[in-house]
Amino acid sequence: MAAVKPALQHLVKVLAESNPGRYGFLWHWFDEIYVLLDLLLQQHYLARCSASFSENFYSLKRIPMGEGRQQPLATAGLPKRQHWKSLLLLVLVPYLKGKLEKLVSSLREEDEYSIHPPSSSWKRFYRAFLAAYPYVNMTWEGWFLIQQLCYILGKAEHHSPMLKLAGVRLVRLTAEDIQALEKKWAETTSSQTHSFTSRVQSALRKALGGIAFSLSTGLSVSVFFLQFLDWWYSSENQETIKSLTALPTPPPPVHLEHEPSSALLPSLKTVCPLCRKVRVNATALATSGFVFCYRCIYSYVKAHQRCPVTGYATELQHLVKLYSPES
Repeated sequence: MAAVKPALQHLVKVLAESNPGRYGFLWHWFDEIYVLLDLLLQQHYLARCSASFSENFYSLKRIPMGEGRQQPLATAGLPKRQHWKSLLLLVLVPYLKGKLEKLVSSLREEDEYSIHPPSSSWKRFYRAFLAAYPYVNMTWEGWFLIQQLCYILGKAEHHSPMLKLAGVRLVRLTAEDIQALEKKWAETTSSQTHSFTSRVQSALRKALGGIAFSLSTGLSVSVFFLQFLDWWYSSENQETIKSLTALPTPPPPVHLEHEPSSALLPSLKTVCPLCRKVRVNATALATSGFVFCYRCIYSYVKAHQRCPVTGYATELQHLVKLYSPES
């Protein structure tokens, strides 16, 4: 989900900038809306697959710590304690960390343009907070880094401290897990119940499944095109756009049909426009594409420095000898 959030945030940003009156609230409350969607999504996957959204994508599941060789199936779900701890750590911790980073950013801006007197208690407090935050953040990130290094070296069974706090560990899905998940999905889709509660639950499951599918497949592709459009119309790119799209329109070909020396195109394509005979040693002009006899066009270009049909400026280096059966 860490890669999905920036993509979804960019999508909401584009919508809010295109119509602030209608979609501005989405940008203002983006963090709260996202954490609600994340909560529903993670709850769905933890209850159905004993894994988070991203863990299920990589065919992983969570099992309680201390389980022996006899691992519970993914469809059995986690015990309530591990389930709610996992859900809170998956959703709440990233939300609070993001809010803290935004608070630090706003306090730094306020520190630069603050109207509070330098000796006020509030200014001393948040300056002390800003001074301590880098060390707290370094400790937090270092904790994760040390845990990952220990996991790589085989000294720990968790790659993330959040798993240890939740009391679970990750294992690969087995063939029995995959069969149980497929069987559960088939039973869910084939059950025909007509009660109102069952219909509501079925609709909610389908909605969550649609959200998960759109997040995992369509969102990345759509955001790629949105980022391209955002780059294309960005203010930094305006100079490049102008240089590509604001070029002057080239003038039409200057035909010399009304001059006595102009060459009229013959009706047969194998005839040279200059000597009016079947071409010998066919040679094309790279500037216009018309084909002549080599001797005719060589003499004409050498004398006039232009194409005899279009009038384009031409040099002898633009003659291209054609090797074909007719030459």
